[in-house]
Amino acid sequence: MKQHFPLKNAQQEKRIYRNRIFISVGIVIFFLILLIVRYAYLQLMHYDEFSTASDQNRIRLQPLAPARGYIYDRNGILLADNYPVFSATMSRADVDDIDDTLERLTPLLSLTQEDIDRFKSRIKTAKKTERVSIKLNLTETDIAQFSEVKHRFPGVNIDTQMTRYYPHGELFAHVIGYVGRINDKELKSIDKDLYAGTNLIGKIGVENSYEHLLHGIPGNESVEADAHGNVLRHLGRKDPVRGNDLYLSIDYGLQVVATEQLAGRRGAIVALNPKTGEILALVSSPSFNPNLFVTGISHTDYSALRDNLDQPLYNRAVQGAYPPGSTIKPMFGLGGIHYGYVDWNTAISDPGYFTLPGDSHRFRDHKKSGHGVVNMHKAQNVSCDTYFYVLSYRMGIEKMNTWMRQFGFGEKTGVDLPSENTGLYPNPEWKMRTRNSKWLKGETISVSIGQGAFTATPLQLAMATAITANQGAHITPHVLRETHGSKVFTMLNGSDGKIQFNGQPEDWIKMRDAMVDVIQTGTGRGIRTNMYQIAGKTGTAQVKSIAQGKRYNESILTERQLDHGLFVGFAPAENPDIAIAVVWENGRHGGSAAKLARPILDYWMLTRKKNPIRPAAHQVSGGLMTAGIKPGELPSTTLPNIDASTAQTTTQAASQATPTPTLPESAESE
Repeated sequence: MKQHFPLKNAQQEKRIYRNRIFISVGIVIFFLILLIVRYAYLQLMHYDEFSTASDQNRIRLQPLAPARGYIYDRNGILLADNYPVFSATMSRADVDDIDDTLERLTPLLSLTQEDIDRFKSRIKTAKKTERVSIKLNLTETDIAQFSEVKHRFPGVNIDTQMTRYYPHGELFAHVIGYVGRINDKELKSIDKDLYAGTNLIGKIGVENSYEHLLHGIPGNESVEADAHGNVLRHLGRKDPVRGNDLYLSIDYGLQVVATEQLAGRRGAIVALNPKTGEILALVSSPSFNPNLFVTGISHTDYSALRDNLDQPLYNRAVQGAYPPGSTIKPMFGLGGIHYGYVDWNTAISDPGYFTLPGDSHRFRDHKKSGHGVVNMHKAQNVSCDTYFYVLSYRMGIEKMNTWMRQFGFGEKTGVDLPSENTGLYPNPEWKMRTRNSKWLKGETISVSIGQGAFTATPLQLAMATAITANQGAHITPHVLRETHGSKVFTMLNGSDGKIQFNGQPEDWIKMRDAMVDVIQTGTGRGIRTNMYQIAGKTGTAQVKSIAQGKRYNESILTERQLDHGLFVGFAPAENPDIAIAVVWENGRHGGSAAKLARPILDYWMLTRKKNPIRPAAHQVSGGLMTAGIKPGELPSTTLPNIDASTAQTTTQAASQATPTPTLPESAESE
């Protein structure tokens, strides 16, 4: 029997199909309405927010670093220049994985761990779209290798940046200093907006002390960029303001001559204008090439400088503290007159030593047999130690300290260079505070001739000598003469007060005449000249102490145990326009140091105006690019290239003007 199945219910199927259509359309309409509502919400309620976010992905405000101000000497000779270098840069906005990118860049650009650490430190505080340097001063090989695989490094670009160049290398290293990469400590203290796009900051010298003038004001540029940070269009620009140009008081030729005198020696020379305080030359020897530091000195080069026994990085002129020896006797002698303990007629009989009452210890004079009857003038002329031993015993350390501090000893001079040493003029309070022991009378005796705990910098000696030349008028040493640019700065010159002196004005003139006789007939007669008048004072500072009853014997001492030679002076004596201090480490005696001073004084007094020393043409014409030199290729010689005829004339003049007689015992000692 056949089974029958019911026919399809067409009406029911249509109804089901139609319901499904309605539901589907309803769902679509519902979500479409949701989409429209959401779209309207975003467009109407959050338009500004998302419009800005979109522009930030497309339009960027890139900082434009300002060019650093140039530095010139007093005659307009360029001492610090700018030049362009290629740099690999990256911004956080363009790179998803910075660590991976740096890892892949390391073999390509020969990145060091120091490069990587420095970049990571800087990019943490940089704005998201600010391009931060990964490595400065890329070589042609670096650029070529990167260009071949640039597509693998979206967000990494090769940009041109300005950096510093010092065309005269070692010659001005301790005056100008150098710039270097901004470190972590500096990042915490600088204005990050002011240094946006900048990698370098002044580290030492003028570059550091006048950073606020040299740096300039950054600008910015609006650009349209793609997703990889590549610039598509330039939309607007605010130009940066270049830093001020600085004109120093330093004289190029005098710096060259002073550097020549210390070539192969350790020591310092400071020459300044006693009327204005302008520093004319400041030399610390040995020196170093500051160009090595600009784009990052290698560990090998830095270790060589740091571990060098002669300490070329140490600015002896400003930081070196030396026993001043007899160079302070003119200032100390005026103190005795000020307090009324001596006058120009006060005389003693010098047996060659001095003993304190009730004490058998002999404080020896440098001349074993003594100088006979000695007054103030003769004491300066022959540098009689015993005279000043007696004066110090009468005067006492407290009055000595009060008086000598007026000449700047034991205090900062206020020079516009960083890291100045105060030196030390000791007193009982200092000894108790630092050594927890009482002051001894014998220490007063040692201090009276610039020994014991008494130390001074070459700059302090030059300033004290200038004050003596000025008959008590005080000056503040400085290296900046004037500045040109958008930032206002006023440099004050001249006297800023006078020493309180109870003597007569003629006493200053008599001390000057005594210092003239030091050069004419006394311990400095090895540099006397008839062409102009020098007032000066020699000094010897012991490096190795000598036991009581023993004689100084050079033959048993090493070279670094020999006495330091010192000299201070000014010229022309009646109306001085140069004061000088020379410290020759282990130079044996002050007569040797005086001989180093003579060519410097000759150049300033006789040669400077008629035949000035100037740098070779390529060193004047604008720096690295015109000279065709790269950092590190500058010759390591201490002196720059000098025109041959000028150098020959200068050398001949100095040799003809400077007699070299054998010094007698007193000159050998002082």
